[in-house]
Amino acid sequence: MTVTLPTTTGTMLTTASSTGISGSAISSGTVPEAYGGTGTSTGYYGFKNRIINGAMVIDQRNAGASVTPTDGQFCTDRFSAGLTQASKFSFQQSTDAPTGFKNSIKVTSLSAYSVTSGDLFEVRQNIEGYNIADLGFGTASASTITLSFWVKSSLTGTFGGALGNDGSSRSYPFTYTISVANTFEYKTVTVAGDTTGTWLTTNGIGMRVRFSLGAGSTYSGTSGAWATATYTSATGATSVVGTNGATFFITGVQLEKGSTATSFDYRPYGTELALCQRYLPAFTATTTTGPLPGIATALTTNVNFIFNHPVPARVQGTGVTVSSNSHFNFSNNDGNSASTAVSFAAGSPSATQLVITVASSRGGTTTPGFIYANNASAILYITGCEL
Repeated sequence: MTVTLPTTTGTMLTTASSTGISGSAISSGTVPEAYGGTGTSTGYYGFKNRIINGAMVIDQRNAGASVTPTDGQFCTDRFSAGLTQASKFSFQQSTDAPTGFKNSIKVTSLSAYSVTSGDLFEVRQNIEGYNIADLGFGTASASTITLSFWVKSSLTGTFGGALGNDGSSRSYPFTYTISVANTFEYKTVTVAGDTTGTWLTTNGIGMRVRFSLGAGSTYSGTSGAWATATYTSATGATSVVGTNGATFFITGVQLEKGSTATSFDYRPYGTELALCQRYLPAFTATTTTGPLPGIATALTTNVNFIFNHPVPARVQGTGVTVSSNSHFNFSNNDGNSASTAVSFAAGSPSATQLVITVASSRGGTTTPGFIYANNASAILYITGCEL
């Protein structure tokens, strides 16, 4: 193969033939996706999509099970519910998805609820400030951004959503139209960057991305304009929770720098999982003997377990959730014993100290051992790291 290297006058490897790769001018600034570019003139490489788990493939908490959420409860990783009234919808990871995707979030309305002025219902993702710092929001040089996604509903009409900041003091309501019922459609929304307001660029909430399922007048604003208000949708948008049994699916969610929506930024599964685990350090069993990462020591029936996080968390955890208190065993030279209780003791971004009570004594002096899952459905995750 013959390769012609880029010259110092601004050429780049962009075309291929049967005999090799040759340089071509990039006066347009366009680099094909096949060579690591975006296929547009945005000139952005690396972490193109600021949404994490936009293809809904990671579901560490629920493993695809349907959830009737409380406010702030998560469905697939990084996507949570916002609501002011309980039991108006359920959501879950679904395998109903458009071509090129494996999963989506499915929302099902559980009643025909008429929203009041102070109501809101939504699926949302809060983006960490570090991941939007380069957008320059809140400054004169704020960048234009584009939100794109695939959506399907049993309803048709004008639907709404909004972008907002951490303090919910700045928001940008938007609309999109679903033209055909029960058919996935691709939508894009381009937004001029906000030059005012306070936008966090640390490990707090940098930007809120909301997809409304119904909102009252308090939370609905004029579409297509930044406002100093807490808006979660656009005025007049369709209410999914207003129709009993209505469904709403969404996937392929991407938020990127620039005025053009580019193809979805598929990242390797392991990379996407690690990005999610910054906000949810978790262990998910695949066999009945899988060991958990960390160090365990026992004294009688009390086990001190240091659970090592797969990746450093955004902040230290504040609690622990398990599939069942009995899904874990402690094992050492004295044998093994099933857990009867798992509780949080202390934490850091890199690890969490747990106290596990086991059914029978594992020794009269402190002895080392390990924790393993005794059930293939065992799940353990650390709470308090999410946004």
